[in-house]
Amino acid sequence: MENDPRADNHMIVYRPWGSYTLLEEGYSYKIKRITVLPGKKLSYQFHFHRSEHWVVVKGTAQVTIEGLTLLVRSGESIFVESGLKHRLENPGKLVLEVLEI
Repeated sequence: MENDPRADNHMIVYRPWGSYTLLEEGYSYKIKRITVLPGKKLSYQFHFHRSEHWVVVKGTAQVTIEGLTLLVRSGESIFVESGLKHRLENPGKLVLEVLEI
């Protein structure tokens, strides 16, 4: 396909905590597969203009939203409203896999 961004940009992005893969992106949405290595965590951050819905595919996620920490297990999901400070962590010994929508 002409002008396909996949030709210029890698779909997998590696970070110190693991990686993410851009699965699909449209005008008003983005879908990523996030893998978090055991004992690692993403930064504690917030977004002004977007919400996130995380679905745990494999492992157990430790999710912190505005200081409240919850465990989200495989097959479960959690919604993070825009403007709320949040973090995703892997407290387990296996790789955590999450779909972010």
